Amino acid sequence: MADKQRRAMLSAYFPILEWGRTYNRSVLTNDMMAAVIVTIMLIPQSLAYALLAGLPPVVGLYASILPLVLYAIFGTSRTLAVGPVAVVSLMTASAAGAVAAQGTAQYMEAAITLAALSGVMLAVLGFLRAGFLANLLSHPVISGFITASGILIATSQVKQILGISAGGDNWPDMLGGLAATIADTNPATLAIGIPATLFLFWVRKGAKPALQRLGLAPRTAEMTAKAGPVVAVALTILAVLAFNLDAQGVKLVGAIPQGLPPFAVPSTDLALIERLWVPALLISIIGFVESVSVAQTLAAKRRQRIAPDQELIGLGAANIASAFSGGYPVTGGFARSVVNFDAGAETPAAGAFTAVGIALASLFLTPLLFNLPVATLAATIIVAVLSLVDLKTPGQLWRYSKADFAAHIVTIGITLLAGVELGVIAGVGVGLLLYLWRASRPHAAIVGRVPETEHFRNVERHSVFTVPHVLSIRIDEALTYLNARWLEEYVLEQTADRPAVRHVILMCSAVNEIDASGLESLEAINHRLGDGNIGLHLSEVKGPVMDRLKRTHFLDELNGKVFLSQDRAFTELSRDTGEPPPPVDHYLARGMI
Repeated sequence: MADKQRRAMLSAYFPILEWGRTYNRSVLTNDMMAAVIVTIMLIPQSLAYALLAGLPPVVGLYASILPLVLYAIFGTSRTLAVGPVAVVSLMTASAAGAVAAQGTAQYMEAAITLAALSGVMLAVLGFLRAGFLANLLSHPVISGFITASGILIATSQVKQILGISAGGDNWPDMLGGLAATIADTNPATLAIGIPATLFLFWVRKGAKPALQRLGLAPRTAEMTAKAGPVVAVALTILAVLAFNLDAQGVKLVGAIPQGLPPFAVPSTDLALIERLWVPALLISIIGFVESVSVAQTLAAKRRQRIAPDQELIGLGAANIASAFSGGYPVTGGFARSVVNFDAGAETPAAGAFTAVGIALASLFLTPLLFNLPVATLAATIIVAVLSLVDLKTPGQLWRYSKADFAAHIVTIGITLLAGVELGVIAGVGVGLLLYLWRASRPHAAIVGRVPETEHFRNVERHSVFTVPHVLSIRIDEALTYLNARWLEEYVLEQTADRPAVRHVILMCSAVNEIDASGLESLEAINHRLGDGNIGLHLSEVKGPVMDRLKRTHFLDELNGKVFLSQDRAFTELSRDTGEPPPPVDHYLARGMI
């Protein structure tokens, strides 16, 4: 039994021990096929995202080798494809650019240190089982941030398509820089960038149908279409060689170091760490939320499950591996993971095989990329990130929740105007403020009995039966320090407006908790109502809440009763008017009994 428990514990922290026991030749074949397809897709993406992060292209390859191996050991998703992604690359550029200039050794050191800090933070959160912290980022905030980041990333790459030099850390500055230098557009670069962009857009939607018309099976056509970026890379390299475009001002990737990732050591400079820990935390949270969302979506399709806390450890290990192999922060990518899933990957070993493919590319293929136009990589980025821009969500949120719409728009606006870090912080801040505001004003309703039933509903929404001397109030939130004072004022206000009231019933079916402040307010309500000869009663109190109330003096001091059901409370108290009771026919005629 002890051995079984030990194996279960080891498997929890090393998921490879679980799926590795059933690994066979069939699974190996499927994983290797998926790895080939993802490798073909990942090579140009890695190069492009490294440039987006302000790093040499080869760093993208470095960040796509060891991190995939470590995630295969520690991760729980069978199909998540880890590596550089657009949003994290942009955040890396923003954070590293705040402490050093691009192209310097200090900038590279900052990127490596970001990966290490992010990895340590993720791993520590995983060991502490603190995955719930990601809930601080609501869907409107995440959606707004990703949309704004997509706009920023696409705008930042337009200069590469035009062959001009334009800076800017926020959207207005980027647009201003483009407007000021657009007259310097390089025609040869434009002749490469525009066709490459249009081709990649066509590949996303039109390549699969075209290949099917040529006779390929749907699945084969879909997988072949994923190689579109590689085709764009090959064609533009041939164009550079055929027309000598480098002599016409087309910017090329140039020499890419050949070989496996070097051993790198993150900085231990406390001053640098102090400047990077907040961006590293934001990168960790954003990366984790994006990764887990993708992993859970894909796992559900195969009726599998992931462990979010172990995912933190897996992503943490991947980022630490990236740091010590000369890479930068990584996370699970949506597009690559979907391709990995569709290609038939069955275990995380597919990611390890992808790492082998990237390593072979680093050893043997990098010389072939010398003449690759930077504009082609920019086109790859633009096409990839524009799919992140969601223009439907603002309208949907406006119709559904004005508060969530506000959080969404604030996140978009501040991210565009002030940068990615402030955008995330502002989004989280607005989301928390809106949550606190809503929690401080919980929903409560005066309820009455639906005729011929034992159900009670809001008097403003349904035709219900009430009696003047009984006021039934349903509370739809936990009673905490945030809303306790509001409830006290609400109850006293409602009773003040109804002189005939002799009994107040608090229907607590939706109350999951009553903290010390909530208890204090209940005591105050009890005393205030008692001074006015009004009884305070509770109904449908949940077991755990009642257990806590029993440990206090409140139930002894309560001037009314605690009823098991709202129907029993209403029926009994409707008869207690403080006056001689009317005949039974009176209640029968009104559906009260």
